[in-house]
Amino acid sequence: MSLILPDRQTFEHALVERLLRSEKLNASAVDRALRVRAESEDRLEVVLANLGLASELDIAEAVAAELGLSVARAADFPEISVLCKEISTKFLRASCVLPIDVSEDAICLAMADPLDGYVRRAIEMRVGRSVLPLVATPSDIQAAHERLFNARSQLGQLVQEIEGGDDSGTVEDVDRLRDLASEAPVIRLVNLLIVRAIEGRASDIHVEPFDSRLLVRYRIDGILQIAAEPSVRLRAAVVSRIKIMARMNIAERRLPQDGRIRFAFRGRDLDLRVSTMPTMHGESVVMRILDRTSLVNEFRALGFFEDAERTLIETLARPQGILLVTGPTGSGKTTSLYTALLRLNVPGSKLFTVEDPIEYELEGVNQIQVKGQIGLSFAQILRSVLRQDPDTIMIGEIRDRETAEVAAQAALTGHLVLSTLHTNDAAGSVTRLLDMGVADYLVTSTVNGVLAQRLVRQLCPHCREPYDALPELVRQIGIADDRSAGTTLYRAAGCEVCRGTGYHGRTVVTEFLTMTDSLRRLVLDGADARTLRQAAVESGMRTMYADGTLKALAGITTIEEVMRVTSDN
Repeated sequence: MSLILPDRQTFEHALVERLLRSEKLNASAVDRALRVRAESEDRLEVVLANLGLASELDIAEAVAAELGLSVARAADFPEISVLCKEISTKFLRASCVLPIDVSEDAICLAMADPLDGYVRRAIEMRVGRSVLPLVATPSDIQAAHERLFNARSQLGQLVQEIEGGDDSGTVEDVDRLRDLASEAPVIRLVNLLIVRAIEGRASDIHVEPFDSRLLVRYRIDGILQIAAEPSVRLRAAVVSRIKIMARMNIAERRLPQDGRIRFAFRGRDLDLRVSTMPTMHGESVVMRILDRTSLVNEFRALGFFEDAERTLIETLARPQGILLVTGPTGSGKTTSLYTALLRLNVPGSKLFTVEDPIEYELEGVNQIQVKGQIGLSFAQILRSVLRQDPDTIMIGEIRDRETAEVAAQAALTGHLVLSTLHTNDAAGSVTRLLDMGVADYLVTSTVNGVLAQRLVRQLCPHCREPYDALPELVRQIGIADDRSAGTTLYRAAGCEVCRGTGYHGRTVVTEFLTMTDSLRRLVLDGADARTLRQAAVESGMRTMYADGTLKALAGITTIEEVMRVTSDN
């Protein structure tokens, strides 16, 4: 963008006229500002803001209008730093500018002073791209600098403040623990750890005490990464603060506890599901971050291909029967079930969920928490729910024969039942029910379909690199011979957007087993999981590995990711 800059005197005169016309300034305020400006080296915009004669935002909007530029608001600033390796943070701070977006040939630069041609030219020479200036308030830019570049120094400062006292790692007195957890530096430290996790797209926060250190790790895109290592002296204060926020008993450190934290972040209400576990050197804490705004009612948004989504929706449209979702812990089963619930949650249907624990609160869905300590089990709740005239029942997990049989009876009496199982593949779910002791005729007459899934990391679209796969690799991954010549796959590279990992987000790889008449006959004949799987593939089921291979060819993920999560299939 070629921006013709007016000289400073001409610009300031035009700016004052614009502010007067818009009634953001009056004549006496202008006279005062000009007198101070004559005795100062500051720009007129800075003088007006410092004297309180006009707001920073009014000034920024007037500057943008005068130069024909746009205003960058705080919400437009990036969640992670852009071009942090190419441009010195010290230079950005001194110049009061911030890169907010970058393309192949240009960089969008938020500037407090868009007339500063030196800064623009310096950045253009450094990154080899043209600068597209935007106007932003100095306060917004400085706040973004603190958020993006000063996280570790904030953490270090907080740690120093807290470490000033006695060794809190071995505190036994409950009142002393409560006092430590209520101190302002501890509160700010815990809040900062949570905020950084949310900004970094973490799904879980792990606080782990060891003999000589306290380790904080974030799980991002399924992989744990070290976020901070506060002194072991802080373990009692940090853990106690988290337990207070989650309304747990801070005096009980011998038994596991579960709790929940409501946390507001930039207009979003998030739930943190908290679990504590006593270990050799203190209590280990895991906080799972649940963002209700991330729930969607389209399976395509989760990574389902069109044909898989269509098959799943057709199964959900059936008025009765059981739909099972299977996979290991952390494979996205609950997210898929909640997506199904959002589709089924219409005014003409009554929905119940039986969960342990309740993950997300859904408007219009009756959700029940299992409470084993008072005998309120899955099976007991299910029996009572059937008297509530439900249309759809979601069971968090089928764990035993009793729950499985009640679910089957519910499906036989005209209800749609959704639930999860822990098996390696779709066919294994059928044999798992039989192993639990459920009669084969109940399985064949109630199970409509089984969805098996895993999560793989998505390649960062900004830096993924294509490459021609070797013929040996093409044969190994099972691509047909007619595609073996010139087959293109993609690898992770790393950039500012993905923080050098090469991955950004996760997507699902699936297989969906539809219970056909031929499969029902095999079940009644006592066929094993391998036979059922082979028959399902012959009937058209695409395996998780095949689904992942298609995603690798499309550049959504890498073939290494697919092989990592589907190696047991």
